[in-house]
Amino acid sequence: MENRNNDPKSVLMIITSMMIFGSIGLFRRNLPLSSGFLALFRGLAGGLLIFLFMRLKNRNRVRMTRRQLLGLALSGAFMGINWILLFEAYNYTSVAVATLCYYMQPTIVILLSPLIFRERLTVRKGLCAAVAVAGMFLISGAAGSMGEQGKDIRGMLLGLGAAVFYACVVILNKKISGIDAYPKTTVQLFSAGIAMIPYLLLTGGFPSGGFDTQTIVLLLILGVVHTGIAYVLYFGSLDGLRAQSAALFSYADPLFALLFSVVFLREPLTVPVIIGAALIIGSAVISEAEGKKR
Repeated sequence: MENRNNDPKSVLMIITSMMIFGSIGLFRRNLPLSSGFLALFRGLAGGLLIFLFMRLKNRNRVRMTRRQLLGLALSGAFMGINWILLFEAYNYTSVAVATLCYYMQPTIVILLSPLIFRERLTVRKGLCAAVAVAGMFLISGAAGSMGEQGKDIRGMLLGLGAAVFYACVVILNKKISGIDAYPKTTVQLFSAGIAMIPYLLLTGGFPSGGFDTQTIVLLLILGVVHTGIAYVLYFGSLDGLRAQSAALFSYADPLFALLFSVVFLREPLTVPVIIGAALIIGSAVISEAEGKKR
């Protein structure tokens, strides 16, 4: 598999999916709904679309053990919490900073892997983690210049919280093997949506009024395009890509998010944030490349 060339169609599919993921912050900024409700709708709508896709492709006959189902349900709940924190981060700081904080997830996995998977922390991975942390310090120092410092710091902490829960999803997925990506993701998405119901009941996050046309359209795009279609494109591209290429292409997501935040939201992108972005994304790419090589 690793000796073959990347299929151009697969390259286009994964880049398109990363572009879609990178634009989530733009849509969240224009949706006057609670983050919990957005996570609920995204999980249920995305899960339903992928389930229908599997039915069309006759790929829905999958057997899972009770332990696997429980593991996927738990990871799905973590995914829902991760979405809530990320959506809230967009409300308190720039899309660029929130996204970069979110992409500390690979560093968190690197630091936890020796404890959870008994993996050796190589010098290269340790340096990558240190570089990513240095990038975070640069971003935190620049955040105060983009608005009220307390508000920006809160957004950064929410973004880092989202990264922690996404790292939990990644770690749990590593422990759940032998299941095709589509049914695994379907269970996780439905679980993410269902897990939001008690949260919304406790917090009163369900919408109380009607929806205008713009809100309905943006909500459908978030659930159908940013979740269902984006995941179908992403997983569909993997069969035609080398594993290392797929991992590297996935880091186009934060780059698109940075670009969109500047072009469409007119958010300032300072030199420290640019350097911090290069350190965080660069360290993640180098660490990922080492893992795939090994």
